[in-house]
Amino acid sequence: MGVYVIAAYRPKKGKEQLLRDVLKDHLPILRQERLVTDRPPYLMRAADGTFVEVFEWKSAAAIEAAHHSSAVQAMWGRFEETCTYEPLLNLKESKDMFANFEAIDL
Repeated sequence: MGVYVIAAYRPKKGKEQLLRDVLKDHLPILRQERLVTDRPPYLMRAADGTFVEVFEWKSAAAIEAAHHSSAVQAMWGRFEETCTYEPLLNLKESKDMFANFEAIDL
């Protein structure tokens, strides 16, 4: 069974385009490392500009393996340069009964 993750990335000032570039590479790198399923990811944006991504890891073991992959570590470094990770509860939409986000195509 896979493991779904919902991640929120708030762009650092002046770094939105660089974050978009990392998001374009994110799933292809994880797929190359055979860590995620073939299910399509979903990418959305909150009203404050935070990107919200939903994707599926192959397993809990795949999540652990990501921490030992140099390709994934390099990609995560790019994320850290371009954004802060946000808990979903920091997004205004998470307080709504039915959270609505803008659909994003990269």
